[in-house]
Amino acid sequence: MTKQIAFQGEPGAFSHAAALGVFPGATFLPHVTFEEAMAAVQNGVADRAVLPVENSLYGRITDIHHLLPESGLFIVGETYLRIEMNLLGVPGAKLSDIKAVQSQPPALGQCRKFIADHGLRTINGADTAGSAREVAARGDPSVAAIASRLAGEIYGLELLKSNIEDARHNTTRFLVMSRDKQEAPAGGRVKTTFVFRVRNVPAALYKAMGGFATNGVNMTKLESYMVGGAFTATQFYADIEGHPDDVGVQHAFEELRFFTDRFDILGVYPASEPR
Repeated sequence: MTKQIAFQGEPGAFSHAAALGVFPGATFLPHVTFEEAMAAVQNGVADRAVLPVENSLYGRITDIHHLLPESGLFIVGETYLRIEMNLLGVPGAKLSDIKAVQSQPPALGQCRKFIADHGLRTINGADTAGSAREVAARGDPSVAAIASRLAGEIYGLELLKSNIEDARHNTTRFLVMSRDKQEAPAGGRVKTTFVFRVRNVPAALYKAMGGFATNGVNMTKLESYMVGGAFTATQFYADIEGHPDDVGVQHAFEELRFFTDRFDILGVYPASEPR
């Protein structure tokens, strides 16, 4: 049976490309918001959701950190997508014909040098894939879109210039979400993601983190964010290398629990290498 995979964005979005890389034979379900993509998994409409969590240029995708702990979903995998910006024009258009370029503001910002070098006027779009769709519908050979190759294929646009981004290290990390808990076995390269809230005692965070250092557990991510709009209620989102069954991780978690009033594991899954 073909898997149904939810993602946020229009067909051809970079999230769609990431999902395609993980589930090449699946049926893909686009959604306007992260909440809708998660709800599709929660309600059984989709088998998995592939959602961006952080970007090498822009840092964390803020909404995700708030939504994941309350979603009831589990992280079962991760993948990295190198973000490659492409200039896409209507059939028959040439690079010399292009006078304006449309995309979402962050994508336009990532291609400033190319845009300046070619003297192009910019048009702000809601997103990259939607811009490709609108450029195709408009049919104007003087207007191009900046989007993924996949968007060009979906909307019948021609690739006029590839890899026009200023920064070649632009990479987004995506999480694969499931409504069923599926933990990777211990022994391989495994990541564990969890959230916690420290108790209101002096040096609680310092003491809670000490167990990871003393037990040789590598913490690859630690970020804080407010919950409920209260400055005094801070929750932390963390990734570590290791499995909860590893002795070092067990001891680190024991110390962490002593100084927290909330501790939830969101996923134990195979680690993926950035590409």
